[in-house]
Amino acid sequence: MFMKKHDLVYLTEDASHDAAIEIINEEAFGPGRFARAAARIREQGPHDLSLSFICTDDGETIASVRMTPVMAGGVRGHLLGPLAVRPSHKNRGIGRELVRIAVEAARRQGSEGVILVGDPPYYQPLGFEKVKYGALEFPGPVDPNRVLIVPMGAEIHTRLVGVIGYRA
Repeated sequence: MFMKKHDLVYLTEDASHDAAIEIINEEAFGPGRFARAAARIREQGPHDLSLSFICTDDGETIASVRMTPVMAGGVRGHLLGPLAVRPSHKNRGIGRELVRIAVEAARRQGSEGVILVGDPPYYQPLGFEKVKYGALEFPGPVDPNRVLIVPMGAEIHTRLVGVIGYRA
């Protein structure tokens, strides 16, 4: 039996990846993705290319994670997402590796925290903690049980109260 060797490469996103990333996000989340509260924050300004990453397999973009600068209450952080992997490449640890790379890049850049709205069982092993219930006010409905953060510094949770929005 012939086994194809996968040549996975993780790269910093650039504008040439936009079309492929759009297709990956459409596959993963469908048209309803624009109505989500996190998407409303991302509409407020551009994501940070230096903290956004893709994974390629033999040169084809097969996964992506983006980071958007935000102010979350008194915390200067980043909103992680969307994170998406093509169905053909799921369950291989690619998403987890993209999250790890993005969180470390944000830490090096001085981010106070990486925030997301996601599935706690998936993200908690990656270092995410639940944000205090109802502490952050999103521009749209959000399940407070799914708001998570990797805090990077002291007193982050105490300052994580108020509105979350784009940080220019």
